[in-house]
Amino acid sequence: MNIGIIGAGEIGGTLTRQYTRAGHGVKVANASGIEKLKSLADETGASLVALTDVIIDADVIVISIPFFAARNLPKELFKKIDPKTTIIDTCNYYPIVSGIIQEVEDGIHESVWVSNQIERPVVKAYNSIFYRSLFHSGLPEGHPSRIALPIAGDDRFSKRIVASLINDSGFDSYDHGTLQDSWRQEPGSPVYCTDLTLKQMKKSITIARKEFLTVRRELGLKHIIELGAERWADLVQINRKIYESDLDP
Repeated sequence: MNIGIIGAGEIGGTLTRQYTRAGHGVKVANASGIEKLKSLADETGASLVALTDVIIDADVIVISIPFFAARNLPKELFKKIDPKTTIIDTCNYYPIVSGIIQEVEDGIHESVWVSNQIERPVVKAYNSIFYRSLFHSGLPEGHPSRIALPIAGDDRFSKRIVASLINDSGFDSYDHGTLQDSWRQEPGSPVYCTDLTLKQMKKSITIARKEFLTVRRELGLKHIIELGAERWADLVQINRKIYESDLDP
């Protein structure tokens, strides 16, 4: 497939590596300019392009930028995309980074907000894993310890495409519903950055409680700040406890 990635940070850069390794054609655009991405291009063979070019002939577009920046993406850009193009939203709302976005505070789900900003349907995926887990923890299909990633969206065809790409990344996927259900994989959920197997994922996502998300998100963030992101393996274990994941094998 031809894949355009908007944003070359930790998740976007990791997906660039995984998708090119799987044989996909990848183009990358970054807000800070393509000159900063030369080493990523040299490593992976991905093409560095301007934002206006990242959508051209793309089967899939990945949005992997700070959450608040979705409102700065030009709507005209997405009007030019083929209606069949799958758009993946990997973003998460953290007010300490984004500032307060009142619509989200008032209850609109994060990926619904992103979809509204670009005026196109999206599939929420890849938001629920530490980038170091995404980078280091992929396993072959069928491995009993393979981590699963949740998917939410309204278009079945697009979700099948995303599931295929997640498999290429080295992970199982679990389609748990529509974009309105995507709150179940937002920060604070039992499946958020807890590295669960598919069996554990299916159980844990059903016990997510919307009213607990904000408090647990902030508690999880407190541990990230205290320990540092490089302690990702410890943070996974902490998240499993504070988010009350179901860890039965």
